[in-house]
Amino acid sequence: MNSTPSCCHSSGAPANNPPPAADAPVYMGLPHERVLRPRFWGALACTVPVLALAMGPMLAPAAFHQLDPRLSGWLQLALTTPVFFWCGAFFIRRWWKSLRKLDTNMFTLTVTGTGAAYFYSVAAVLFGKNLPASLHTSHHGVPLYFEGTAFITTIVLLGQILEQRAHARTDAAIRALMELAPATAHRVRDGREEDVPLAAIVASDVLRVRPGEKIPVDGTLTEGGSDVDESMLTGEPDPVAKSPGSPVSAGTLNTTGSFLFRAERVGADTLLAQIIRLVEQAQESEAPIQRLADRVSAWFVPVVAAISVLTFGLWLWLGPAPSFIPALVNAVAVLIIACPCALGLATPVALVTGIGRGAQAGVLVKDAAALERLTAATTVLIDKTGTLTEGKPRVVAISPAPGVTETELLALAAAAEASSEHPLARALVAAAQARNLTLAPATDFRAEPGQGVSARVAGRAVRVARAAERLDNHATATLIDITVDGVFAGSIALADPIKASTPAAIAELHRLGLSIHMVTGDREATARAVADELGLDGFHAGVTPGRKQELVREHQARGEVVAFAGDGLNDAPALAAADIGIAMGTGTDVAMHSAGLVLVKGDLRALVKAVHLSRAALGNIKQNLFWAFFYNAAGIPLAAGLLYPFTGWLLSPMFAGAAMSLSSLTVVANALRLRHARI
Repeated sequence: MNSTPSCCHSSGAPANNPPPAADAPVYMGLPHERVLRPRFWGALACTVPVLALAMGPMLAPAAFHQLDPRLSGWLQLALTTPVFFWCGAFFIRRWWKSLRKLDTNMFTLTVTGTGAAYFYSVAAVLFGKNLPASLHTSHHGVPLYFEGTAFITTIVLLGQILEQRAHARTDAAIRALMELAPATAHRVRDGREEDVPLAAIVASDVLRVRPGEKIPVDGTLTEGGSDVDESMLTGEPDPVAKSPGSPVSAGTLNTTGSFLFRAERVGADTLLAQIIRLVEQAQESEAPIQRLADRVSAWFVPVVAAISVLTFGLWLWLGPAPSFIPALVNAVAVLIIACPCALGLATPVALVTGIGRGAQAGVLVKDAAALERLTAATTVLIDKTGTLTEGKPRVVAISPAPGVTETELLALAAAAEASSEHPLARALVAAAQARNLTLAPATDFRAEPGQGVSARVAGRAVRVARAAERLDNHATATLIDITVDGVFAGSIALADPIKASTPAAIAELHRLGLSIHMVTGDREATARAVADELGLDGFHAGVTPGRKQELVREHQARGEVVAFAGDGLNDAPALAAADIGIAMGTGTDVAMHSAGLVLVKGDLRALVKAVHLSRAALGNIKQNLFWAFFYNAAGIPLAAGLLYPFTGWLLSPMFAGAAMSLSSLTVVANALRLRHARI
């Protein structure tokens, strides 16, 4: 199966590439779902009356007793013809391509079966009087199978539309990435500052960034200083102090100070553009899932075709005169009973039902293939911040100096930090509010990027600054020192706590046989402490976005099936490259666009449910395939006339169609059991 990914380009990509044709292949050789959608509605509008005409005389004979069977046949022919040739045109193309390239798949069997039913029924309408009397029923004439052709085409169209929607997420992910860079920049030349479009910036330009603005391109800070929120790159919540000589990256957020920096990498050379390319490359290199139905069809299609041809030849040679008619009828009966209505339903119905069950459990399945692949996962790489941890620092310890109380120390520190937007400052204020402390107003507030803040609180000079050492019993914490009037008053430790649900979820994932590794941009000591506390199988610290994707590739190269769980922009390339990308619902839009599964509440317990759901769904699919082929295996010999030499009995194409419908009902009923699956 060939797949052409959605067209989207990172900055610097050629802009004069012609747009793809409206019906250009997107997935499984079929066009975008917006092209398939009107054909589905057209097929549905025609199929409903065909089903009524075909099944009405059997289900409600009183209502249809005055309908002339020949008129009914012509009406069914008129309604089914556009369904088969127009609504199913793309399936016919895939069927023809599979024959030319000897690449049999579900479409090969679908179109072969629906085509056999259609053309047999056309012949029955046109030449019904010339067919054997044994094929004429007492009330309805020669049995027709237009409803099978129309119904199967409509159902397969619906299944393909659902799959196309799941595979149309690349454009949205790339657009979300591109929106991170500002549209304009403040360029400083000859002492004058002017706003210019981002495309006009060149290397060596000097740019100003004010508080609250995003950095437009990559470069090096030359004047001033600030704390820059780089969580989009590192995933870590704490802003990074920047001073002259420090590197800055496009798309990151300046929080407090104003500074000048010299542009060094612009356009397609920025780190943000590189992340965009990584996501594009990962999406484009992702092969469409080779579904179970296609793998089975690889041998089933040739076998059925061979049996049908053999049936025709044997009846033509050994059958009673005139042998051509029974030879044709029995060969068609073989194709009809082998028509993969149940096979076409086996995978999509189970997946759609499983997707609905997952939504109830907080697992949003964006890509049905990801749900199927999750069953085979052996390794889970998990981002730390916002996935294993809360993603928000909190006060975990207060150590006042002699003569100072905890309450007094916290109140002074929170009052001094009240005017700051730094995450650590917000954590201090939140801790004070949680204790119902009244904060005295602060004056002379001054923030020194990388050094801390100072202010006068109730007439006292208070300074809050990050300490160099760490607390032994809080290996993952950030320690800050507070001085009052130049005298050390104590320390406060802040840490990003592990989510309460994480330990139990990790234990259950281990029980399910998965190897869990943490991936984080944080320092090694912090990563080791978290990994030891959770009993993880390993960890990777100080990891960049590109390195995260490389780690996914390295694990895959060792034969592992990798699931990656994360919540930030920095995780997008890894989410796209992993066999299964899993995003936290509390994370960024980019992460959710790049992932196949989204855990709505950002809780790893939902990942456990997703694993259970995937295994239940795949088990259901295998059961469906068994029942689909069970009817074929039992019915094909009968349709071929195997019992005729011993009993004189033949399986009419009408009963072959009934058996085909029964297998479909069995598959649908079995798939619906997933609605009540315990996960």
